[in-house]
Amino acid sequence: MARGYLVINVYADNIAQPIENAKVEITGENTNLELYTDESGQTERVELTAPDLSYSESEQSEVRPYSVYTVVVSKEGFTTMRYEGVEVYPEETSRQNVYLTNESDTLIEEEVVNIDPPTLWKNYPPTVTEEVESEITPYVLQEVVIPEYIIVHDGIPSNKNAPNYSVPFTDYIKNVACSEIYSTWPRETIKANVLAIISFTLNRVYTEWYVSKGYDFTITSTTTYDQKYTRGRTIFDSIANVVDEIFTTYIKHTYSSQPLLAHYQATTEQAGYLSQWGSKYLGDQGYSALEILKYYYSYIELATAKEIEDYPYSYPGNPLRENDCSKDVQIIQNQLNFIRGSYPAIKKIAKTDGFFGTDTVQAVKTFQNIFSIPATGIVDFATWYRISNIYVSVMGMLKSVY
Repeated sequence: MARGYLVINVYADNIAQPIENAKVEITGENTNLELYTDESGQTERVELTAPDLSYSESEQSEVRPYSVYTVVVSKEGFTTMRYEGVEVYPEETSRQNVYLTNESDTLIEEEVVNIDPPTLWKNYPPTVTEEVESEITPYVLQEVVIPEYIIVHDGIPSNKNAPNYSVPFTDYIKNVACSEIYSTWPRETIKANVLAIISFTLNRVYTEWYVSKGYDFTITSTTTYDQKYTRGRTIFDSIANVVDEIFTTYIKHTYSSQPLLAHYQATTEQAGYLSQWGSKYLGDQGYSALEILKYYYSYIELATAKEIEDYPYSYPGNPLRENDCSKDVQIIQNQLNFIRGSYPAIKKIAKTDGFFGTDTVQAVKTFQNIFSIPATGIVDFATWYRISNIYVSVMGMLKSVY
């Protein structure tokens, strides 16, 4: 047997409110652990049993390529959460985000979340033929903008009893990617699949596909109509890091400004569809993400959205690092000092004067460690927008209080 890793992050309602000293119990695969969260709402990274890597490297249905665990999180004053089916892959760090609800807000003593298996392991309903729209679908919005949130309808469109979830855009993309592919695949394969997922999602946003039909949501959670979204699912670092790096990039036809409705499926190489397993084997051969995409989609190129909705500042274009001095450095310093109100492990930057000194390097590294970004101390694209994301979340929480 191989080994994988698991970290539990615990929050009250949203990521702006980490919960310290929450009790976390992990069971399964001859494991029985009891942990407690730190001031950032995190447990230590624990090593757990996982299947051999080979089981996720080729198509097979005999041996599940990941281990499953049960995670129970409790804290006095909050409803206990039980997660069944937490996934751990070999040589991969899994992260399970847990959101606790104040006990006074619900009559439920314990809530159970059953995490659906990924689409490559379990057979889900295929796409309904009449829902495969033509690529000449007229667009609605004037330009491609990354929305702050996606409204996900957890069922087929006609099911009025299915709940809607408001999910941050990057969290939605990470969730779908972790539901659709294996995290152990080559990085360029993961990147190609993430780009297809982003493009499919932005097509739904850009064309207002469901809103124009009178629905109050952006996309559904079902493979019958859209992409697999699983409420509460486990997220994997290898996939999350790719999403953070490219979430503003999408696929489009060279003759259109519209994000490509990038259909994909597990195996069959149908024209205009990315084969997930096929993309894996191309990645094994050294194909780049763009080469993989061009193998399946005709006349395409990559484009970048110029704006992210409700984010106050855009990435300056170049990484910020030690000894830099600029207005952009000052923006990051002020945002990190604001964020530390919720995450006190981030040490205060004494002088927010725009000079990237050693205290700023340390604050950035601490932030990166908390939010599972490689701890370089450099503010690259992924770090800039993750800081922006947490800053907006903390700001939103304070506005709701006051």
